[in-house]
Amino acid sequence: MSKPAAPRRLDETEAKAYLHVIHVSARKLNLVAQTIRGKSAPAALAELTFSPRRIARDVKKVLQAAIANAENNHQLDVDRLYVKEATVGRAFGMKRFHARGRGRAARVEKHFSNLTVIVRERAEAAEE
Repeated sequence: MSKPAAPRRLDETEAKAYLHVIHVSARKLNLVAQTIRGKSAPAALAELTFSPRRIARDVKKVLQAAIANAENNHQLDVDRLYVKEATVGRAFGMKRFHARGRGRAARVEKHFSNLTVIVRERAEAAEE
């Protein structure tokens, strides 16, 4: 016997994608996530394509995955999608040491973070 299927947590007009353990601090990732929140999917993809930040490539991949999930898994219209949420959270931090003068050491933290992107289909009334 298997477990019963868990109920869907998102609305019927939503799809999500996430990426865990990205090697960038949550603060830097949130700067990129802020630029796409609330924008239509093609506008957000264009914004990420021409962003000078390194992490924008990974955010773009997650957004493309969310769009693909909406199209293939939930049969949503790709032309009416927009970014409902782009949530950033902290993952773990690796602690390392950096050699300093006079035999001392300084602590260096290598931060990691998580990203969740939820896209939603606009209603027809709002589009017209």
